[in-house]
Amino acid sequence: MSAADADAAELARLGYKQELRRGLGPFASFALSFSIISILTGAVQLYGWGYKHGGPLGVIGGWVLVSLLTLPMAWSLAQLASRWPTAGALYHWATILGGPAWGFATAWLNTLGQVAITASIDYGLAEFVCGLLDMQGGRPAVLGLFAVLLTSHAVLNHIGVRAVDLLSKVSAWYHFAGVLVVVAVVGWLAPLQPVAFLATAHSSEPVYAMGFLLGLLQAQWTFTGYDASAHVTEETLDPRRAAPKGIVLSVVVSAVAGLLLLVVVTLGIRDPQALRAMPDAQVFPAALAQAVGPQLGRMLTLVCVGAMWFCGLGSLTSNSRMLYAFARDGGLPGSPALCQVSPQFGTPHNSVWACAAAALLLALWADAYAAMTALSTIALYASYGLPVALGLWAQWRGHWTEFGPWQLGRWSKAVNAVAVVWTVCVMALFVLPPNELAGQAFGGCLLWLGGYWWLRKRGRFAPLVQGGSAGGQPGGQPGG
Repeated sequence: MSAADADAAELARLGYKQELRRGLGPFASFALSFSIISILTGAVQLYGWGYKHGGPLGVIGGWVLVSLLTLPMAWSLAQLASRWPTAGALYHWATILGGPAWGFATAWLNTLGQVAITASIDYGLAEFVCGLLDMQGGRPAVLGLFAVLLTSHAVLNHIGVRAVDLLSKVSAWYHFAGVLVVVAVVGWLAPLQPVAFLATAHSSEPVYAMGFLLGLLQAQWTFTGYDASAHVTEETLDPRRAAPKGIVLSVVVSAVAGLLLLVVVTLGIRDPQALRAMPDAQVFPAALAQAVGPQLGRMLTLVCVGAMWFCGLGSLTSNSRMLYAFARDGGLPGSPALCQVSPQFGTPHNSVWACAAAALLLALWADAYAAMTALSTIALYASYGLPVALGLWAQWRGHWTEFGPWQLGRWSKAVNAVAVVWTVCVMALFVLPPNELAGQAFGGCLLWLGGYWWLRKRGRFAPLVQGGSAGGQPGGQPGG
């Protein structure tokens, strides 16, 4: 039996037939999550937000804090992905550990978060490109370019897993090279500030502590989407090992490379006060221009723009696979159409275009970029936290004792608990003003979700996923 056949047999034991084309290797799994985290997207697009709210101390200190608090969640999700490798991922885990209602809630929260993050990535990219090209027309021009960028990602995701596989690998190497280029050029040519400049604290908020906390959105939004490795497990070879490693490594590598990037760029700032007076989207390009001059700064910004395009592509890949799995289990209006797989390309083509359309509608509705990023962050972390919390509760009751080859061993409960507590903090923090629009949208979605469940899906939503024996002895090697 080939490796792909063995993986298909394992998927069948979990309740599903192999329909998507399986061909992604371990590096492609890592590359997809790494590309969606995309430090050249999140850390760059929201650099102005972090800088204005917390100054250099907020940018650097916030990155370190969020990196450390993201790792427990990455470890927790990796352990779940190793045990149940299906495209449904998060909501399948919640269903097995807590029941269909929890699975349904997790699925909708993850869907909302992924649509919002796809919209915010491409909208931020459109703003950067409009700025670089000095395009006039304001928001209509940004929306027009946004629609073009989103369409390019949808077309490539429709064409097939091979194209996405190749571009994911290219994206990972592009991000590595891009970070090195920016760091090398700024570090070599710019007259850098003393290291003590990194401790400079200023804020647009009356109280610095609140500004620092609000500024964490820059790092926290960046560290989303690393569940992508779990969503493509039905297209991955040896997913029980490849997916967990992809999740964890993407966070670790992004944390280190992102810190290096932010430290060097921040030390290259020559006129801190001028940056505070600029629109958020212009702060990072202006910081590069101050460091190395307008022309070279523009070229470095173009390097970041390329990474943003790759990030949007990977985000739509993950988004569409999640929607496909949810539709396959009958959780969506129009599920029979959304779970169809293209016979020519082996991709969930209808889900691809549905996700792109939803991202476009969200961008048309929300004209505040920070609100889109905040909404995607709280919705995604809610969908991360639910299965982890249910898994923690199941472990305490002794209902979940059989793990996959990648596990946390005796540290599992403590790590899961830290992840859950941080999730609660994230959800509370990023609905505060000036992100109240995100809180209102999130609250409205929760009300709609509750009504839809009680009126249409309660007693009817029954995912096919089989958890196997939740008992028994843990398997594998801790942290493997």
